[in-house]
Amino acid sequence: MTISRVMLCPGQGAQVVGMGRAWHAASDVARRFFERADRALGSRLGAPLSQLCLEGPAERLNQTDVSQPAIYVCSVACWQCLLADWGAAPDAAASEAGVVATAGLSLGEYTALHLAGAFGFEEGLELVTLRGRAMQDAADAIQAADGSPGSGMVALIGATEAQALEVCDRSREGEVLVCANFNAPGQVVISGSIGACRRAAAVAVELGLRAAALPVAGAFHSPLMRPAADRLSEALKKTTMRVPRCAVASNVTGAGHETMGASGRTVEDSIRLRLVEQLTMPVRWEQNCRWLAGLCGAGSVAAVWHEVAPGKTLAGLMRRIDKGIKVETHDEP
Repeated sequence: MTISRVMLCPGQGAQVVGMGRAWHAASDVARRFFERADRALGSRLGAPLSQLCLEGPAERLNQTDVSQPAIYVCSVACWQCLLADWGAAPDAAASEAGVVATAGLSLGEYTALHLAGAFGFEEGLELVTLRGRAMQDAADAIQAADGSPGSGMVALIGATEAQALEVCDRSREGEVLVCANFNAPGQVVISGSIGACRRAAAVAVELGLRAAALPVAGAFHSPLMRPAADRLSEALKKTTMRVPRCAVASNVTGAGHETMGASGRTVEDSIRLRLVEQLTMPVRWEQNCRWLAGLCGAGSVAAVWHEVAPGKTLAGLMRRIDKGIKVETHDEP
């Protein structure tokens, strides 16, 4: 039986001060990637990215324009150390390390595409840095009358997709409110205008659900991110893209990124389109994981699942999605 690997890449929310510190201290390989990121970004974040990851402050690290490149770099540094441990060459594509598929949650989809060889480290870093800045700017542009954030996200605990859609329909009242993340059974996140989010919290209680406002900058994965999607689209047009060398899950479709250009677009243009759509459409993570399980559980392929740093969020979600799949986490060496 062939033993193959599946790589899972975390998204925004996994950041914490000190992320990557153990890898940075233990490995020259990890340090080199933090140094490459520092050189590439210079002073754009107000401080070296490695300093923000290792030392904070938390208030700055948690801002969208910093947390996205920070998580990407931490994940790639961890991945490069795993490559070395597995005997693969530096900067090898995932397929060269026995990886049959990669997937990432929202921001993590960029990491997953990089691991699969779709674009280089610095190219991916530029994309996620612009993405974080564009999303922060789009959120900042929507403010309430008192100057507070005018959009947000609410987690619905215990909700099915049908219930989440009902909450949105009953709470919208002409404002924006949509499903944004289908993370796991009973864990759906909705996103939209702040007034609609507040109404949704009350409607959720009426339906016997728990609702929790999330500490995010704005209504991610909703139509309110259209200005960010437009900026990202222009950047993606200028980014050199290659056909991935293993299967990569698409958050938008819940299945794999196109591999044969069946839609009439090139594979590369299809990836660009899905990444733009991802900013305004829901992330179907539960569906991604079930697709991966079907893909990697077929035939003679016995998959070993890994989650790169930082954190263990995706392993936790997998326990809710499929208890039969064990995910090995690599938050530390």
